[in-house]
Amino acid sequence: MSGMMYALIVIAVIVLFVITTYNKLVALRNRFKNAFAQIDVQLKRRYDLIPNLVEVAKGYMKHEKDTFEAVVNARNSALSASNQAAQNPGDPDAMKKLGQAESNLGGALGRLFALSEAYPDLKANANMMQLSEELTTTENRVAFARQAFNDAVMAYNTARETFPAVVFAGALGFREAQLFAIENEAEKIAPKVSFT
Repeated sequence: MSGMMYALIVIAVIVLFVITTYNKLVALRNRFKNAFAQIDVQLKRRYDLIPNLVEVAKGYMKHEKDTFEAVVNARNSALSASNQAAQNPGDPDAMKKLGQAESNLGGALGRLFALSEAYPDLKANANMMQLSEELTTTENRVAFARQAFNDAVMAYNTARETFPAVVFAGALGFREAQLFAIENEAEKIAPKVSFT
């Protein structure tokens, strides 16, 4: 074989490798974007439950206006952050803002539930019990979806950072994706929503 033939074979192998690497990274990126979509579905469900929960609680807790406003504001901030993160789930800034917004929402909900303990009639309300049960179920689904997302991000980041893919990943537009983490250790625990 001539030198020209060897050069063509080497070029073909390199091109094939770049194509394979590109396709693998695209598949992994799509996997973590899909995983975030699952989080997004659960977060939106959670955000939809919160106004109903606040409305039920308002009837019993008439003197807790500041708490209700804090929950609604935290919910709106979290919804906005979720919408931004959904546009680009790998964006580190968007994921950090979402984590902070979720942390704030968890804190506001925790304060609401702590205050509700002082209202026995509210704790016994069937709507409140149903909403709190749905919220607890949704919190569990969010946690599960967050774990699946973080696993997918980890697989993607590992693939793009290992040799020889790391040589091509940056040039092909594959940036590091951010895990979905909640900053405040106390907020990593789902708020207690049991009214029984």
